[in-house]
This record gives sequence, structure tokens and C-alpha cells, in this order.
Amino acid sequence: MPPSSTIPIGEVSRRTGCNIETIRYYERIGILPAPVRRGRFRRYDSADVRRLAFVRRARELGFPLHTIRTLLALAEGGGHSCDQARQMAETQLSDVRAKQADLERMAVVLDELVRACGAGDASGCPLLEALSD
Repeated sequence: MPPSSTIPIGEVSRRTGCNIETIRYYERIGILPAPVRRGRFRRYDSADVRRLAFVRRARELGFPLHTIRTLLALAEGGGHSCDQARQMAETQLSDVRAKQADLERMAVVLDELVRACGAGDASGCPLLEALSD
């Protein structure tokens, strides 16, 4: 690979919006292959940038790393299994909806506690009491 086709880690970070430490972490756990090194500097190519962008988008959708590994294998395997990818997306959607329901319940409880605190009751703070129970 000619030197002009390699990309330093800072540029990879800028292009993908992925933190440099996160890029290094993905290398350590094998999500991103070990880059070519020029001396002590990591050098990447456009395939690395595409792979990292894929991982970042999948993480933004909340996919766990073990699922992302499988999605990467499907995407890079040539014989894309849309059915398998769809099943993983359905599982993720179900998880997101469950979290959304949990957040809604939390919002209701917090709203009630905030309103109770706003009443200025001198007998104690309802929020602190609820957290202490």
C-alpha cells in the first residue's frame, strides 16, 4: 500500500466522528483490525474508515458489540443474509422499545417527585425520602 493511501488516526477520528481512544479500544477487542504501523504511528486505509463508520452507526442505534461483530461478518461476507440482519434489528428494536417504556415510567415518577418538592412541604423533601426508602 503506498504511503499516500494511508490515513492517520486523527483523520480517521475526524471522518467518522469516533473518539481516538474508542478507535484504539475497537482495535484491542478485534472490532477493527490492527492497523499498519509506520514507526509508532497507526495508519489506516479507506476500508478501515468504512468499517469504523459502520460500527459507529450501529452503536448509535444501540446495537451491542457482539451483535455488531455478526453484522460486520454479514456485511463483509459477500453472501449478505438480510433475514439474519433483520432478526437482529427486530431484537434491537424490541430492546429499544422496552427501554423507552422504562424511561416513560421513570419520567412519571420523577414528575411526581418534582411536583411534590415544589409544594414546599416543611416536613421533609419527598425526593430525598423516596430515594432513602
